[in-house]
Amino acid sequence: MSAAYAHVKNRLDAGDIIVLDGATGTELQRRGAPMDPAAWCGPATLQNDQLLTEIHSDYIRAGSDVITANTFASSRLMLTPAGYGDRVSEINQRAVEAALRARDQMNANGRVAVAGSLSHMVPVAAGTGRVDADRVPSGQEVSEAFHELAGILRDSGVDHIMLEMMYNPGRAALALEAALSTGLPVWFGMSARRAADGRVLTFDALEDIEIAAVAGLVPATGVDAAGFMHTGAEIISEALDLARPFLHCPLMAYPDSGYFEMPDWRFVDTIEPDRLQQFFTDWIAQGVGLIGGCCGLTLAHIEAAVRARTNAEGQ
Repeated sequence: MSAAYAHVKNRLDAGDIIVLDGATGTELQRRGAPMDPAAWCGPATLQNDQLLTEIHSDYIRAGSDVITANTFASSRLMLTPAGYGDRVSEINQRAVEAALRARDQMNANGRVAVAGSLSHMVPVAAGTGRVDADRVPSGQEVSEAFHELAGILRDSGVDHIMLEMMYNPGRAALALEAALSTGLPVWFGMSARRAADGRVLTFDALEDIEIAAVAGLVPATGVDAAGFMHTGAEIISEALDLARPFLHCPLMAYPDSGYFEMPDWRFVDTIEPDRLQQFFTDWIAQGVGLIGGCCGLTLAHIEAAVRARTNAEGQ
């Protein structure tokens, strides 16, 4: 266990509120980096690693205790169809290096952890946010790609693996297996949506899947934090209530705002930081120990998370 991760873990175990960072991929887009039509934000690292370092540094300056490398969309499953199959290691190594460089430049070694993002993202139909059902890889391809990425993240120097947007039980189980195989600490981020009938289900748009089918994958030991991300703030509490019986670790909540149309994020009706601060406050009161943001959220939203933590500590 790295010194930085041990510091964050000790604080979490002591009941402190840990503030995560905000978006990386959509923040790259917001700051002018073009997104790849087939692989979204993954290849953007190649031409924008200095911009990535600036983004990570900004989040540390805002008060983040954890920054997450831009590797969400950088598995072979995404990069090979986009023509970057021979650069999988390079893209992910450079993404991690950008985060580590930010931590060094901000003199935050030993107190800010660098997470390696591992999602189970597969090709998405152009102009939509939906998985392209005709291009879903086989289970063997998925497993090999996840083990490859997890190994690259470990060897590149991340402090822990952040499993993000887990919503499909089959791919989530393979991602979890790959992450645990590294020997690094693992956090497990699920995603949810509200169905037409009002139920809160996993984010899977191809079928209706109960939260329990994914939350139930989290082992009793071996995962240090679990919760919901890439989920609208207004349904995270309900999703956590559904998942809580299966979770035996600190809880996370880091919502998104807006929506995805491959390859761009649509910054539409973005939640106001003050309104999100109230959600953070409510989640802390419900026992959530890690708060932050993902797609569509910015420095202002992380500053709102810091304010919510400060207010909670003062009570």
